[in-house]
Amino acid sequence: VQLQASGGGLVQAGGSLRLSCASSGRTFSSYHMGWFRQTPGKEREFVARISWSGESTDYADSVKDRFTISRDNAQNTVYLQMNSLKPEDTAVYYCAVGSYSRVVAGYRYWGQGTLVTVSS
Repeated sequence: VQLQASGGGLVQAGGSLRLSCASSGRTFSSYHMGWFRQTPGKEREFVARISWSGESTDYADSVKDRFTISRDNAQNTVYLQMNSLKPEDTAVYYCAVGSYSRVVAGYRYWGQGTLVTVSS
């Protein structure tokens, strides 16, 4: 499985970005997907997850009510809509395939990451 994350960039606080993660897997619709983020010197942290069907989603408290994870199984793509961005959201964002988990160890395949920078 190969994952390609995109959509990162520089945005002012209060702005929005939408990240995309495209998968090369033939059975994308059977994958649980997650988004994580990481800043220098810190561990990778959970942001959001979505079940294979899209019926179940879950968010870290720090992004709840601001971020929305979704998926389009016909396009083999998962999205992370990020609204009301804050400077503390600045990080490299990674998508991943694995179990429906909040921990890094629950995911087997990872994208290359896309940098999100939020200016104050």
